[in-house]
Amino acid sequence: MGVFDRLGKTLGVSKELDIEEYMNSAEMENVDIMNEPADFYIKPVALKDESDVTLIEDELGKKNIILLNISEMSKRPNTLTKIVDTLKDYISKTNGDIAKIDEEKILITPAKVKIIKTKKPTK
Repeated sequence: MGVFDRLGKTLGVSKELDIEEYMNSAEMENVDIMNEPADFYIKPVALKDESDVTLIEDELGKKNIILLNISEMSKRPNTLTKIVDTLKDYISKTNGDIAKIDEEKILITPAKVKIIKTKKPTK
């Protein structure tokens, strides 16, 4: 056994690579090895507080689409209204779009991506 082998054992490093451990590591969390990287992504975001607005604006700046879960924030309707108004202002300035999908989800798009909004026909 060489010096480097003993040093590796002491430090917990071995020559053998455990592929399962490697694939489950934190640095591999956002890597898709089966496909090429995409130009843009649809990113789910759970709205928990006002600081999430910055994250949403950053993602929209990267031209990603946001699927916003507002279920937790719906317990605080005044704060939710304030945040949605802030997002609407940002969206109008950047030429994006925003639409409520259901009671818990809002779809937000970056610049030059529009949402077709149709109303249910009335009988």
